[in-house]
Amino acid sequence: MSDRANFGHDTTTDQVLEGIDLTEARALVTGGTAGLGVETARTLAAHGAAVTLTARNMVRGEEVVADIRESTGNQAVDVMELELGSLASIRAFTDAYLARYDTLNILINNAGIMACPHGTTEEGFELQFGTNHLGHFLMTNRLVPALLEGAPARVVALSSRAHHMSPVDFDDLDFSGRGYNKWAAYGQSKTANILFAVALDARLRNRGVRAYAVHPGVIETELSRHMDDEDRALINARAEQIGNWTLKSTAAGAATSVYAATAPELDGQGAVYLEDCGVAPIENESTSHGVRAYALDEDAAERLWRVSEELVGENFSF
Repeated sequence: MSDRANFGHDTTTDQVLEGIDLTEARALVTGGTAGLGVETARTLAAHGAAVTLTARNMVRGEEVVADIRESTGNQAVDVMELELGSLASIRAFTDAYLARYDTLNILINNAGIMACPHGTTEEGFELQFGTNHLGHFLMTNRLVPALLEGAPARVVALSSRAHHMSPVDFDDLDFSGRGYNKWAAYGQSKTANILFAVALDARLRNRGVRAYAVHPGVIETELSRHMDDEDRALINARAEQIGNWTLKSTAAGAATSVYAATAPELDGQGAVYLEDCGVAPIENESTSHGVRAYALDEDAAERLWRVSEELVGENFSF
């Protein structure tokens, strides 16, 4: 049995789930066709969970499903199509999911984009905020009936230490009044992921659903596909300055998401930010660890909720 008190930077998904039986659980992992998403779906399935992963490319999604079924022996794994940059796609997906499944115990909002060139979603939202935050905001809220039916349930939002780069700028969410900066846009979207977890937990905790945000660590995955040589040089220089940006394996990178979704140590907790398989402290100065206070601010979380409802054109009362 793993020594759970000593979980940390190099802890893997299988270590987190050692001795945990998920045979009664149903899980949903967005962005399940690459990197952390594949590993997250695989390890949940390996420990008995019925797992749905989402994909933009259904051919790739079916390949991943076949691999997971073969490697784990768990046939209760499937894939559904979802494009988080399209509100129409999100609505079609959630309608289809709720028609197929009544309950949901674990929702891991894993999909995302990072530091991409300026662009917009189908509805015209800045691409990173629209995909990373608004897409998951709408999807999660439309799946709340299944989460309540599956309670106790957990929602895990993949954030990042990049939230240190920017709070949510409510006066200029789309960078129309300032020059676009891909890293500030990414940081803003990751702060929004944390604030969403705070607001969602406040609404659902008394009904058995808890929400968490996580920093997976530094992992070389397809998320970094938009990075150029200048970006990599900047990150390397920052790593040397900080001194502890050691790359994680994919299994270690997905571990904190799986920990947030399953750890018995987190029973009774929510609205927290985790890193290295533990709850991170509030830290407003360090660039190497911790969560900024502005990312856990309840007033900012409520403001973001209201703005997000307006942007997606739906109101959610639970």
